[in-house]
Amino acid sequence: MENIKAYIQEHKDRFINELIELLKMPSVSANPAFSLDIINTAAAVKASLEKAGCDFVEICDTPGNPIVYGEKIIDPSLPTILVYGHYDVQPADPIELWTSPPFEPVIKKTETHPDGAIFARGSCDDKGQMYMHVKALEYMVQSNTLPCNVKFMIEGEEEIGSKSLSWFVERNQKKLKNDVILISDTGMISNQQPSITTGLRGLSYVEVEVTGPNRDLHSGLYGGAVANPINILAKMIASLHDEDNHITIPGFYDNVAELSLEERAEMAKAPFNLDNYKKALDLNDIYGEKGYVTNERNSIRPTLDVNGIWGGYTGEGAKTVIASKAFAKISMRLVPNQDWEHITELFTKHFTSIAPAGVTVVVKPHHGGQGYVTPIDSIGYKAANMAYTETFDVPAIPVRSGGSIPIVALFEKELKSKTILMGFGLDSDAIHSPNEHFGIFNYLKGIETIPLFYKYFVELSK
Repeated sequence: MENIKAYIQEHKDRFINELIELLKMPSVSANPAFSLDIINTAAAVKASLEKAGCDFVEICDTPGNPIVYGEKIIDPSLPTILVYGHYDVQPADPIELWTSPPFEPVIKKTETHPDGAIFARGSCDDKGQMYMHVKALEYMVQSNTLPCNVKFMIEGEEEIGSKSLSWFVERNQKKLKNDVILISDTGMISNQQPSITTGLRGLSYVEVEVTGPNRDLHSGLYGGAVANPINILAKMIASLHDEDNHITIPGFYDNVAELSLEERAEMAKAPFNLDNYKKALDLNDIYGEKGYVTNERNSIRPTLDVNGIWGGYTGEGAKTVIASKAFAKISMRLVPNQDWEHITELFTKHFTSIAPAGVTVVVKPHHGGQGYVTPIDSIGYKAANMAYTETFDVPAIPVRSGGSIPIVALFEKELKSKTILMGFGLDSDAIHSPNEHFGIFNYLKGIETIPLFYKYFVELSK
């Protein structure tokens, strides 16, 4: 334990600078304009794995963005840990809300991160957390303490649904064979209280298009006489929730598992301060489905949210126009047992059925994935808890996350492996938002904790 602390302290500046260089690469997977940056970032990840000690590393072509695969096999009879991460990042928009350029990383001290945090797109999600594993491997190789085999699979499409990853996994099951999958793409409760994510919500993401007249119309000459697609879309979206914020799509809740009062009581043990929550978001009150508290609404309950809506004239000044079309992007976070493809079908059927005469509606599915729950009595969970306990001096608390990592269910289906989610980010790190950041403390603590997972997983596997 003291050896790894000393190693981190000795190489701290280099670890930080290497991450900063990786964060300078705008590997935005949603925008084809960044395709060259995607390729360059994959090459940088490959080089980092080679320098860290992998004996074999390759960039694997896929129908989409490349996947970086690496491995260090020290003894085929020993357990194998498969590390998954992603090098692609969310778009940085809206750029004007960043306090520093999103791809020019800077370190700033904050109230939550008095030791400083790296502000950059992808710092927490997921380059910073992925790179912890690269540096943890470096330490174990340099100190000759790697206790088992390790494989890395770092993809470039997580932020757009991981379509090529499923293609890759299905075709490389032997190459990816493992005893446990380790992912750091989640968070923990606080820098004083670690937690292990045991549940993830699924996802169905769609885009809707409402079309009225065959062209934009003068709102004075035609207003009140033809259907306005923007007005219609707003009404349709508003109808998707009732007065209790319950989703109104028929059949939406059919497969939702209701947790017992005992299970909900266990969840309630996780530290949570509602006043601090509201203060951090500058809210005067909370909002959500009736009958559930905040930590239940954002984890064990399904949701439907509009992620973007547009149409008509949005430039400077006024333009009196009735738009021909209106659009919205809508995501539904799903809980285990809700099949994302079935939910997408239910949404499509319902949304088209509620369209009034005078408009036509098209629903375009984008991507999705299944929810996931991992048991807390597995060797992997126990090893992770022991590792956190040693570095934080308190046991980790199991929590369910409101986020989605659709590939976790895919891994269990195709590779027959359980996934352990060892996240080191915080809710306040603004992932997917302007001013995303990742604490220096969290980054280095991750590097310190990960080798202990390897140690305890091997010990418990004997």
